Amino acid sequence: MKYRDRIKELRRVRAADLKPNAKNWRTHPATQRAALSGVLEEIGYADALLARELSDGSLELIDGHLRAEVTPDMQVPVLVLDVTAEEAEKILLTHDALVKIAGVDDVALGELMANVETHNQALQEMLSHMAGRYGIDLNESVPSKPMVDLDIPASFQVVVECQSEDQQRDVYERMKKEGFPCRVLTL
Repeated sequence: MKYRDRIKELRRVRAADLKPNAKNWRTHPATQRAALSGVLEEIGYADALLARELSDGSLELIDGHLRAEVTPDMQVPVLVLDVTAEEAEKILLTHDALVKIAGVDDVALGELMANVETHNQALQEMLSHMAGRYGIDLNESVPSKPMVDLDIPASFQVVVECQSEDQQRDVYERMKKEGFPCRVLTL
């Protein structure tokens, strides 16, 4: 199947000149703001914001609201998309949500975490939180061979609903200690 390329152009635009999308459903807590600032300090911009051109020539954000807020006076990379308002809403709804349903290769994530260094406190806290969420001990050396996933028939699987991430982590760690092969699932 051939897919349409909806990117019209890459523009450098002063972030404060981008119009926030009134239908943006994502919120950005202080911890995320601090972690993003840390990434921008250590790496800089490595991704473009997404926007669509309105009839008056202005650009309305579809993705990248926090980056625009954190760097309002910077010229930022913006991919201008050739999409309708309805298509922009669909992108706004699904763009970040697709990331949430991706799987996690625990071994690859552990190796990556063991090899990446940061001196930014907010990034260290974010990585520590990620490690806890996926049951990775940052103080433990990376295993030399990957753990083997068992093929467990669906009729023998158990889903435990937890009231918080802390409770989820506690249940995960308890089940791992008892020898059960476990995966963290957040819906």
